[in-house]
Amino acid sequence: MDLILKNVKKKDFPVFQSLAKSLGFEIVEENEKPYNPEFVKEILQGQKDIKEGRGIKMTMEELRDLCK
Repeated sequence: MDLILKNVKKKDFPVFQSLAKSLGFEIVEENEKPYNPEFVKEILQGQKDIKEGRGIKMTMEELRDLCK
């Protein structure tokens, strides 16, 4: 059986570790990175570009035509 603990505070983690060790459990740490760093960089750059006026405005019709 697997038990998953999420959002454990760093100060509480040693308590869980010692408890698991005393009970003979195996601890596997997985630090999730939900987004690709390159993707995040592109999104942030796009937001910056829009704020600096480097974006374009399109009507819904133009967008539909572009997607055809």
